[in-house]
Amino acid sequence: MLPEPGPLLADLRAEGVDVLVRPLAALRRELMNPRGAVALSAGLARDGRDLTSLIRRRRVVLVHSNTSILLGGGLAARLTGVPHVCHVREIYRRFGRAWPPYRAILQRAAALPCISAATAGQFDSGRSMVIYDGLATNGRRAERAPARRALGLPQDAPVLVLPGRITDWKGQTVLARALAEPALRERRALGVIAGDAWPGAEHRRARLLAEADRLGVRERLRLIGFRDDVENVLGAADIVVVPSTEPEPLGAVAVEAAAAGCAVVASDTGGLPEVIRDGLTGRLCPPGDAAALSRIAAELLGDPRQRERLGRAASADARRRFAPERLLAEVQALYDRLLV
Repeated sequence: MLPEPGPLLADLRAEGVDVLVRPLAALRRELMNPRGAVALSAGLARDGRDLTSLIRRRRVVLVHSNTSILLGGGLAARLTGVPHVCHVREIYRRFGRAWPPYRAILQRAAALPCISAATAGQFDSGRSMVIYDGLATNGRRAERAPARRALGLPQDAPVLVLPGRITDWKGQTVLARALAEPALRERRALGVIAGDAWPGAEHRRARLLAEADRLGVRERLRLIGFRDDVENVLGAADIVVVPSTEPEPLGAVAVEAAAAGCAVVASDTGGLPEVIRDGLTGRLCPPGDAAALSRIAAELLGDPRQRERLGRAASADARRRFAPERLLAEVQALYDRLLV
């Protein structure tokens, strides 16, 4: 069941998977108010009713909620007595006092596969386990020269690329501040942000540009928007930076960049240290520390051999630990255990 049509719908149906499309109630921070709670409760009641009917009509033997912000699957599974697998892809640090009761609800699931040890560490239940996601792409880098031509970047400039949505915690502002630090300012390094703000959050982009103007780095901060040619984005980079200021549940961007053989500098928080091993498959820096990011990036820019060594090690490590075949085998083993 999908909440709306999209590319996944066609892919699933092409594989012969029976797919239903309907809205699903999801827990979001913007619903953490009296009016939102009423709307969420109404949506949850509809989900519970409709999914319960579906489970009984189709003789469903297991429900797998692919994200822990969906509650309807767990409710319907309890009402029908079938096992519920709740896949945890979120870190609930910002939920404050709402987290303990919500955690208690999630821990009723028969199993809590988590995408990192950082997400699993939120629970005190023996039902939690780590099942890393698998690579969703082939992790390929285009050749540097054509990749830079495709993105309109100079061939001779040091380039730091940050792929991802423009948000208040993905670290785009940290990158701007790092560009203003002496180590990167003296090298005239460029920062490239590949991603847009969510619709309705365009003010974040404007705020980022205003900060770049204030820091005097506007001409060295390139916002290229959303790109589906990921191979060019990664190929154009001397270094990929993931300077998140809040804990990443895992860090899909870091996984993909590592698999492609990029030299990655990531924040030492959340699931990122599980993807990047400092000094072995990349470099870590304190979250929010622009000076440290600048210093480490400048060191790597001045040491191509270290970048190459880290990129090779990262690619081999990521392709082994985040192989799709491993993900499929571990999920199948979980299903087999619950359906004995």
